[in-house]
Amino acid sequence: MKKIGSSQNKAEQLEARGHWGSKTEFLLAVAGNVVGLGNVWRFPYLCYKNGGGAFLVPYVVFVVTCGVPLFLLETTIGQYTQEGAVTCWRKLCPLAEGIGYGGQLIILYSCMTYIIILSWSLLYLVFSFSSELPWSSCNNYWNTENCIDISTRNNSLQWTNQTNSSSAATEFWERRVLSISSGINELGSVRWEILLCLIVMWAACYFSVWKGVRSTGKVVYFTATFPYVMLLILLIRGLSLPGAIEGVKFYLLPDPSRLTDPQVWMEAGAQIFFSYSLGVGTLTVLGSYNSYNNNCYRDCLWLCLLNSGTSVVAGFAVFSVLGFMANEQGVPISEVAESGPGLAFIAYPQAVAMMPLPQLWSICFFIMLILLGLDTQFVGMEVMMTSITDMFPKVLRKAGRRELFLLLFCLICFFSQLVMITQGGMYVFQMFDYYACNGGCILFLCMFESLALGWIFGVERLYDIIKDMTGAKANPFFKICWLYVTPLVSLVSFVWSLIEYQPLTFNRWYVYPAWAYVLGWLLALSSILLVPGWALYKLGTGTGSLSQRFHSLCWPDPDRSLTTQKDTELQNIRDEEAQHFTA
Repeated sequence: MKKIGSSQNKAEQLEARGHWGSKTEFLLAVAGNVVGLGNVWRFPYLCYKNGGGAFLVPYVVFVVTCGVPLFLLETTIGQYTQEGAVTCWRKLCPLAEGIGYGGQLIILYSCMTYIIILSWSLLYLVFSFSSELPWSSCNNYWNTENCIDISTRNNSLQWTNQTNSSSAATEFWERRVLSISSGINELGSVRWEILLCLIVMWAACYFSVWKGVRSTGKVVYFTATFPYVMLLILLIRGLSLPGAIEGVKFYLLPDPSRLTDPQVWMEAGAQIFFSYSLGVGTLTVLGSYNSYNNNCYRDCLWLCLLNSGTSVVAGFAVFSVLGFMANEQGVPISEVAESGPGLAFIAYPQAVAMMPLPQLWSICFFIMLILLGLDTQFVGMEVMMTSITDMFPKVLRKAGRRELFLLLFCLICFFSQLVMITQGGMYVFQMFDYYACNGGCILFLCMFESLALGWIFGVERLYDIIKDMTGAKANPFFKICWLYVTPLVSLVSFVWSLIEYQPLTFNRWYVYPAWAYVLGWLLALSSILLVPGWALYKLGTGTGSLSQRFHSLCWPDPDRSLTTQKDTELQNIRDEEAQHFTA
């Protein structure tokens, strides 16, 4: 009796894993994670670049065949197992546990790079409170003689005729904010202003995550909703500007001929895998904090619609302003359209500098960027913490241990990324972003995820699980996707990404040294090789014959607490098969 009481006391010392405080917290956390910077600074440009409204055709095809099926799949297994992105595989298909490790490594790389963008955004927000926006003129100490103030039509025409000229916004970004060096071999000194902003961002993320879903669930009420207020304000303002209609036409004007280009389809697929946060375990972890009977089937359909709808609406907000900018400069929109950091830190700031009350619109824009990125960042941190805590619950679920481990994680990431805020840090940042967080890595993980769950764990069991948890029968179309369509599309996309690989360059002119490309490929392979590497390790270190080891690693863990009636029947059958193999 004493031993039993002792074990109970130890169990009581472990903090409960917890659940979302309400259904709303789950929906906001997922929405805040999947609706991020990519919806604002990548989707509109891809749409314009790849045929306007015609681009929506491949986009919707990938949403239906990959986005929604994988979104539902990952949320379902999280809610079913009530485990993190690694330990969930021990209850589903232990042979595929490397998928969980690979996904967490990609999230680690993302946490190191994504928060740098937030630091830049915070610095721009601070500068937005200046009496005159510092990127609106060439009268600053960092400007060169080639700087052109394009706030007037005459100067903009002069700028387009001079190949060596650069805009005031470009020079502010490259010479003031980044103080960029000549190459990755010349790192230079740390940019102290960005360092301070980085510390502020890490502190905000730490206190958003330090109490687990108890704190994360409360913070998302603000970080996931307020960006929509800012987006609506910018949309209304953008559509009211002269030239906005031309920008919208460029954004959505259909060009059906682009549909014959395979690259258009690949870029649509890559956007879906990125913006839906697929393959890295984020949805699995967020779903694991749901109650067992939550209707995740209905939730996933609405959240996918919200994500894609936000992308389309953001395109109107972005291209209405770019249309105004092109109208003011008297140049084609193709000359001002940008994507990624070029849109956020050059094109859009340059556009708002031309508006009345430019400080107001600049503040709105960068607040929106910070909040869009902030919840994506701290949800990624929560995913890492949950996954590692579920691997070592007896160590990390004791009172105070989680907070200390989170602090250690933040410090490790912070000191590791100091190289990215040096004068040559932009080159390092782009290398991590291009290789370590590469879409090809995510495609590879998604392909094996759908194969492991559809073919090994069993698509029929997935259907029974959804019915058991939600009371709703999933559409049979998902069965076809999980078995055939999704893995095939992921495989084709992964192979095509390798075929179409182009070495990374910066600003289209700087070519990285050979060692940087080697390091980049090592970063990319680090997550990919964990999948076959873990499978081979488990097969090589298990007991019994090779067939027995393979058979046991393909079976779900029979000791899991959550089972449907059909699970029990199937487990009994497999127990009999195991006895047969042993004999």
